[in-house]
Amino acid sequence: MNYEIYALKYAGPVSSRIAMVVYLGDWTEKVERAYYIWVVKGEGETVVFDSGVRPDYGREMSLLKDSYVQQDTMLERMGIKAAEVKHLVISHMHFDHCGGLELFPNAKVYIQRREFDFWAYDPIAKRPPFAGANKNVPPPWGQSYGVSEAVSINQMAELRGSDRLVLVDGDQEILPGIEIMLTPGHTPGLQSLAIETKNGIVVLASDSAHLQKNFEIDTPSCFITDMLEWLRSYSKLKEKVGGNLEMLFSGYDKMMLDKYPKIAEDITRLA
Repeated sequence: MNYEIYALKYAGPVSSRIAMVVYLGDWTEKVERAYYIWVVKGEGETVVFDSGVRPDYGREMSLLKDSYVQQDTMLERMGIKAAEVKHLVISHMHFDHCGGLELFPNAKVYIQRREFDFWAYDPIAKRPPFAGANKNVPPPWGQSYGVSEAVSINQMAELRGSDRLVLVDGDQEILPGIEIMLTPGHTPGLQSLAIETKNGIVVLASDSAHLQKNFEIDTPSCFITDMLEWLRSYSKLKEKVGGNLEMLFSGYDKMMLDKYPKIAEDITRLA
C-alpha cells in the first residue's frame, strides 16, 4: 500500500513545563507543543485520525483560543470536506482528541471498547483527576477544564447502538494497510494507527507520547492511567516500526511542523 500521512496543526504552539510532558522531568524549564489532527490518504481512501477539540470549547479555552483554527477549516486547506469523511479513528477520549466529533456527521467512528466504556460508564471517570482540574491550583491548571470535557464525552456516548460507532477490541485492520493498535497507559484504551507507506510502516501514536523525546528516553508524560501498560505499549510501538523512531510520531511535538514538507498553512506531510 502507498498511503500518505499529513499533520494538521489546529492550535498552539503553547508552552508547558517539561515535567508535564516528561515524567519527573525538569520542573522549571518549558517546552513548546502543538495540537494536531492527522490525515491518511491513498488507495482511494481518506482517514482522519483524531477529531481535535470541540469547536465551542476551543474558542473559549484560555489555553487555545488565541491560536485555534477549526478543524474543518484545516481540512479544507487540503481540499477535504469534513462532512464527507467516511473514516474517523479516535485515539482516546480526552477533550482535544474526541471533541470535534460534530464536524464529521457522516463518518464511521472507530474507538476501543475499553476506552469508550470507561469514559461513558465508569464512575471513576467523573472524579477530579479525570474529569477536571483543581480550581484551587493557579493557572493554567486552575481552569474549568481537565483532560476530559463532559459535552464531548456525551456526544461520543450518544453514538452507542448506531451504525456509525465501531467498538474495537484490540488490534484490528480497518482498511487494507491501515491497522488500529491497542496501546494503553495514557488512558485505559488508547489506540494508535499503523499505516503502510512507500517507505515502510509509519505509526501515529497520538498521546502514547507527548513528544518524540518520550520515545527516545523510554519515559512517558505525567498523565498516566497505568505506567506498566504504558511501557508495554512503548515496546509494542517500537517493535512495530522495527526500532526506527523516525517512523513513530507522538501527539504534540512541534517538530512535525518544523521538520517536514509544508503543503499548506500549518499542514505538513509526514510520509
